[in-house]
Amino acid sequence: MADFAQWSLDAIREEGGSLSWLEEQRFDWTTTTSHAIDQILNGKTIIIITDEKRKWLEEYIVSSINSELLERPLLPIVSIDSLYAHYNTISGGQKIDILDDMLSLSYKDDYFFFYIGSGEDKRSDIAKRRDNSYFWIFDEDFHNAFAMKSYDSHLDIKLLQLYKLFNASINAAMFGEVDVSIGG
Repeated sequence: MADFAQWSLDAIREEGGSLSWLEEQRFDWTTTTSHAIDQILNGKTIIIITDEKRKWLEEYIVSSINSELLERPLLPIVSIDSLYAHYNTISGGQKIDILDDMLSLSYKDDYFFFYIGSGEDKRSDIAKRRDNSYFWIFDEDFHNAFAMKSYDSHLDIKLLQLYKLFNASINAAMFGEVDVSIGG
């Protein structure tokens, strides 16, 4: 079984020049992504949250990650907005605690947040409170985060490329081609 860092490097290089930007950041990618995929393999539900500018990507991921064209088990993934339609009205620690309690009761703590967006957006606050959250975060360094720049003129393309690699990584891990376990 291949090491995830090496497998990622090979997958990046197979794409040619279009993913060359990621080769420089592959260690940040493999560290954060292997943890997220390990959680998926252990049956945790993915609760996806994005800032408003990346809402399109949230919808794309939720609708495509379990595509009928994929030959793998379905993954439990939901949008925070589908769980609580008034999410944007939440502010302050106490309100976040109430939402977090509801999620913990619903998912028995077998979930993690996947946040994509600006680190300054208030929608990131709930994900930042859980150590097992997975981030594609902009303009901020944060624990377990793959950091990017919001002013990158190719950001949307890079996000789609990341999603493609993320999806391929899930497949490789599910089918035993790569070891994503911590230390694997």
